[in-house]
Amino acid sequence: MSLFRLDASLFPATSASRELADLVEAEWLAAHPDSTVLRRDLAAEPVSATAWAAAVTAKGTPEAERSDEQRAAVAQAAAIADELIAADALLFAVPLYNYGVSQHFKTWFDLAYTDPRIDPQGTALRGKPATLVTVLGGNYAPGSPREDWDHSTPWLRRVLEDVWGLDLRVVQRPFTLVGVNPALDAFRDAADELRVAAEHDARRSGQEIADLHRARVA
Repeated sequence: MSLFRLDASLFPATSASRELADLVEAEWLAAHPDSTVLRRDLAAEPVSATAWAAAVTAKGTPEAERSDEQRAAVAQAAAIADELIAADALLFAVPLYNYGVSQHFKTWFDLAYTDPRIDPQGTALRGKPATLVTVLGGNYAPGSPREDWDHSTPWLRRVLEDVWGLDLRVVQRPFTLVGVNPALDAFRDAADELRVAAEHDARRSGQEIADLHRARVA
């Protein structure tokens, strides 16, 4: 039994997304104490920015004529897919950067997506329990001054839930820059409430994916 965990935060020592993911993981391990956790840290080991292009062009190149880079990219995509397929549940911790998707996660996903088992026609991941943890420096909720500036969470939901077909739950914590950016000091109380709510959601999500896996194998 295993949990696959991916972290994309560039700042491990102060990462809010990693803190929430730790809560999800703890609940999973409480329910499945003999489970292993396979970790992929995209900040420590990023996927090469050229790997996706190499894997894509390899598809139209006879195997005997592929370059070393193409062969390596295809093999890496297969290894990523193997990890996802083998895991019983998935946990993704991906912060919002510059109002968009983390480039480390996007590069990883694009390469993974070239493997035919998890491409648009692939079904290997459908129904697998998963949690997406995401954190936002500001607050982009409806009615806020920067409503709709979060261009990461909707995309992440689309590729994980709709494209890969994961049984996904989302844990989101806004206002993580309160206490860091003085311009946001007025929102300390709101930020504290949102942090507590996100921590609750993270624990509940960890329990849910553990329960879902138990139900799938029962």
